[in-house]
This record gives sequence, structure tokens and C-alpha cells, in this order.
Amino acid sequence: MARFGITTAHAYGIATPELRQIAREIGRNHVLAQQLWSSGIHEARILASMIDDPAMVTEEQMEDWVKDFDSWDVVDQCCANLFAKTRYSYAKAIECSGRSEEFVKRAGFVLMAALAVHDKKAANEQFERFLPVIKRAAVDNRNFVKKAVNWALRQIGKRNAQLNKKALETAREIQYGDSRSARWIAADAIRELTSDAVQQRLRNRDRKQVGKNGRL
Repeated sequence: MARFGITTAHAYGIATPELRQIAREIGRNHVLAQQLWSSGIHEARILASMIDDPAMVTEEQMEDWVKDFDSWDVVDQCCANLFAKTRYSYAKAIECSGRSEEFVKRAGFVLMAALAVHDKKAANEQFERFLPVIKRAAVDNRNFVKKAVNWALRQIGKRNAQLNKKALETAREIQYGDSRSARWIAADAIRELTSDAVQQRLRNRDRKQVGKNGRL
């Protein structure tokens, strides 16, 4: 865990697949999730994000939890498993992305990436609003922030052809700036978003959508 930059001061070394099995056995349990999070134990907090009920999560709870973030994997699990499924997800993504704390700021962009992957019904405009935020944050050279910014940009750009074009425009705008972080984010995103594999998936997706609309 330490080799991957994971905080191990309060960790037991339980693998994520094992935690998912425990979560399936427990089911949704909002009260237990609060108790697990309050323990301060690394894996207990990840498990809490797996069993909490998104419908019962409040803005106050989200703020309390983000203040406790101390490891990138807890951030990523909490955002993907729980925060992205709450009614506050889009607003929280914007709010956290403007914060100064490294893991809180990372959470904002991890939320953007998770929403781009999992919120299938969201309109393009909701993700287009993230792109100026990504552009501004691209100059942050902290490792856990820049990787999350890159992740958000790539996931938005893989959502559909229109967002692919918008994400590439954003990447090219930051490609030739003075920031090494921005140049890396842009180069990596452009490489993936223009790849044959991604472009073919987008074409296939568009054809399927046209076919569905045609049957309607």
C-alpha cells in the first residue's frame, strides 16, 4: 500500500475485493456507515462508502467526510461508491475543485470523472460546465490533483463524440502553457482521446444511438 502512496498509519491491509464482499453481506446501512467512518480506520472508511445510503447522505456529512480525507484511495472509493450517487454530486464536484487542500481538491475532479462514467442520463451541458474548471486547475502540479484533473478530462472526452470534441479543445488550450502539469495533462488526454480505440468506440456509440432513434 505504501508503495502506491496510500496512507497506512491506520490500515489493516484488507484488499478492496474483500471489502466489497463484506459490503454485499451487510447491504445498505447508513448508521453503521457513520460508525465505521468515525473509527478512523482506513478500510473501515472505504467500507462505509460502500454501504452508506446515498439518499440519506446530507451536505453536512459530505463536508465532514471530505475534511477527513487523507489518502487518495479513500477519496476515489468514497466519490465513486457514494458521493457521485447523491443529489449534491455536481455541486460538490465544483465546490471541492476550488478548495486548496490536496485530497479535497482531488475529490472534486474524481467526482467529475465518476459522474462522466456512471451518470448515463446526464446532459452534455452538465459536463461542459466542468471544462473551464479543469482548465483552471491544470496548473496545479501536486501529483494527486493533476492526475485527477487528467482523469476527469479523459472521462468526459470519452462520453460521446460532442464531449470528445469539447474535451480535446480544452486539452489543446492548455497544451502550450508554461505549466508542466498542464502540458502533461493535455498531452496524455489528447493521446487517449484521439486514439483509434476511443474514436471507434464513439462512432459505434453514435451508430447505436441513431439506430435507437430510428426505431422510435
